[in-house]
Amino acid sequence: MVSFPNCKINLGLKILRRREDGFHDIETIFYPLPLCDILEAVRGPELRFNATGRAIPGDPGANLTIRAWQLLQQDFPDLPFVHIHLHKKIPIGGGLGGGSADGAFMLDLLNRQFRLGLDAGRLARYAVQLGSDCPFFLLNRPCLGRGRGERLEPLLLDLSGYSFLLIHPGIHISTAEAFSRCRPDEDGPPLNSIITQPISQWRDILINDFESPLFVQYPVLRKIKQSLYDRGALYTAMTGSGSCLYGIFEKGQTADNDWDPSFDVISILAKK
Repeated sequence: MVSFPNCKINLGLKILRRREDGFHDIETIFYPLPLCDILEAVRGPELRFNATGRAIPGDPGANLTIRAWQLLQQDFPDLPFVHIHLHKKIPIGGGLGGGSADGAFMLDLLNRQFRLGLDAGRLARYAVQLGSDCPFFLLNRPCLGRGRGERLEPLLLDLSGYSFLLIHPGIHISTAEAFSRCRPDEDGPPLNSIITQPISQWRDILINDFESPLFVQYPVLRKIKQSLYDRGALYTAMTGSGSCLYGIFEKGQTADNDWDPSFDVISILAKK
């Protein structure tokens, strides 16, 4: 069985408070985009993982697709072994959620392929054990995310009339590092009220709290953001804890030429 895990961007990200468990409460808007990996799982005599496309750092045995199978196997001891093939197209370490998408889609794929009978609620409970972003990819529609990002509220938000440009400069920023540089702040209007305003007004009010400290450490990120505006973006921001930035343009006007050749530059049309 084959599925196509897609990426996401964050429209604003507020870091509200540090929790007693060491995590942070956040508020963000997740928006799915149709840049997809390709994930295949077929029954086999042993659990096996291989990957093509973009290089995936780290231990292959710790990949979230493997962990998804292992998580289900704890409660379904007869779950068949599978051979997993992941063709990676989503840039890694950029805040696009590709790894989380792979893990969440793997849970759904195994549930359907082997008829485990898991409803949406149970799948979400498995997904949050893989990562805070994973439950979003089971809904895979615009959502307001609270808590660690796992408390989701679907939103009526349609950006299919716009084009998106993703710029990934190849800088790896760990999530722990990004959080350590931020100062939680609960002030400001809720994000779901900001996005009801025209996109042209988002620039100074729809903020990713990771940007300010990370732009000091990585000035190239600030330069990319400004360059996106200079090239006609209606709105631009860093997604997640970076280092990928995106620009929202009028449809068909993504200005994807003349960037630093070392950058990953990806033009996307959002789906309705």
